[in-house]
Amino acid sequence: MRALIMAGGAGSRLSLGEKPLIPVCGRPMIGYVIDAFRLAGCEPVVVASQKTSMTMNWCRAQGITVAKTRGTGFIEDMVGAVNDLEETGPVIISVSDIPCIIPEIITSVIVSYHACGKDALSTWVPARLVKSSPGGMPYRETIAGTESCPAGLNILLGDGIDEEQDESKLLLDEPRLALNVNTREDLARAESFLKCA
Repeated sequence: MRALIMAGGAGSRLSLGEKPLIPVCGRPMIGYVIDAFRLAGCEPVVVASQKTSMTMNWCRAQGITVAKTRGTGFIEDMVGAVNDLEETGPVIISVSDIPCIIPEIITSVIVSYHACGKDALSTWVPARLVKSSPGGMPYRETIAGTESCPAGLNILLGDGIDEEQDESKLLLDEPRLALNVNTREDLARAESFLKCA
């Protein structure tokens, strides 16, 4: 399965340059995400824009496929990349700022997708796992009786990318997915989590 890793936004909240390239334990944040998808048997494609030109250059130097989009927004870039790649089957869409993700999580999401019988699957984490730092995950929804936040990891059917898809909602009690790096405090937490601080 192809995995689109979304890396086209400015990421200005951290003020440390292009967010995908911010070092976590000495290596670019996006590198952890790419490696996790590769080890899970997926084909990673980094979706970047003119706002992340250095990320594009880094990916090309590493031999990682890049889909260049207009950088007009997450949804617009995602739809544009899926259409440009002529993807018709299921495709994983992932944010690039979850450096603690591991292949086992990705594999479990894929297995759940194939078992759910729906066109799409969104992944959620309990809100209690999400730190309330500025720029954290403000959106909440009740999933299986639990107040939950979106984890930034979804599977969609490429054929219907321009339309709303029938979706299964998967709740994972997984701290690794709850750690989106949006602030310097989040960055410190990620480094602590990865035991390199």
